[in-house]
Parts: sequence; structure tokens; C-alpha cells
Amino acid sequence: MAEERVSSDVQAQLAARIDAIGCAAPNDMRIELNMLRRLARLHRVMPVLAVIPLLDAALARGERGPLVVGGLGVLREAAGCGRVDEQAASIFAAAASVRLAGG
Repeated sequence: MAEERVSSDVQAQLAARIDAIGCAAPNDMRIELNMLRRLARLHRVMPVLAVIPLLDAALARGERGPLVVGGLGVLREAAGCGRVDEQAASIFAAAASVRLAGG
């Protein structure tokens, strides 16, 4: 049985939403992130869904600049990997945790 993959069309939609987050005003970034969450949930893209809460928490505590850019980079990688499984979600969540630690 072939493993489930994310279509290139869905990957493009996710990438466009991630780009919208990066272009949004700081106060609108979390709104854009919620739009990405809905799209990822609709298509069951677990790696993206695993990273979103970590980036959302960083935005909620007022993080901006390079830290957020790094988080968006992890989101792009998660959206582009094509996988939807929990193992990939765990890997991307761990990467995001490191990138968004900010220390």
C-alpha cells in the first residue's frame, strides 16, 4: 500500500499561506497562521499542524524578526516535504522547537 502524500497543489496552497504570514503586519500574523491551520487540517498535513502551535506561541509572546523567520522556514519545509504522517510531524515539531527557542 502506497503511503499518503500531499499533492503539489496543496503544497502550493500551503506555501502561499506561509508567504502571507511572512508578509503580514505583526498584529495580523496570528490571523494568517489560523488560516494556514485550517488549510492544513482540511488536508491532514500533520507536519504543518505540528509546527503551527509552536510558532503561534512565539508570536503570542511577542517574538518577531529572525526567530519568526526561522519558524516560517520550518513551516515551509514541513509543507514541502509531502508527508502527512505522525513521524514526520514529530521531526518537524522538534526542529521548530529548537529554531523557536530563541535563547
